[in-house]
Amino acid sequence: MRGKRAKHRKPAPDPRYGNTVITRFVNKIMLHGKKTVAQKVFYEALETGAAEAKMVGKELEFLSVVFDNIRPGMEIKARRIGGANYQVPVPVNPVRQETLVIRWLCDIVRKKKGKSFATLLKNELLAAFNGEGEAVKKKEEVERMAEANKAFAHFKW
Repeated sequence: MRGKRAKHRKPAPDPRYGNTVITRFVNKIMLHGKKTVAQKVFYEALETGAAEAKMVGKELEFLSVVFDNIRPGMEIKARRIGGANYQVPVPVNPVRQETLVIRWLCDIVRKKKGKSFATLLKNELLAAFNGEGEAVKKKEEVERMAEANKAFAHFKW
């Protein structure tokens, strides 16, 4: 590995809720540097989703429930040992859990077509809040793969 490792920079908290996770989510949504557009889309999806879940004024609680329902506990990583590749289950640290949740939600919403991004994001947030939807299926699939490869857990280091 050459050079120095990049320093971890903390994102500034978002202006409306003062939460850095929301800032990371908005940055992931943002296209072509249009942050205000991304913020408007995210806040609209969050507030309408919380309103439909009957959590008006509790948007952060709504978002934390959504994240808890999608957050994976275990994932698999490829390890090369003796010329063979093994899928080794490893626990996921909390920062990576949030990153995976944000990535999965954005990717799922971007694949869908037909409605506005805010509407599609709201629908996916509501589905995750209720324990269903594509993001929750993705989490279950990742954890199922980790469970299936439990026999290779001793290769973890």
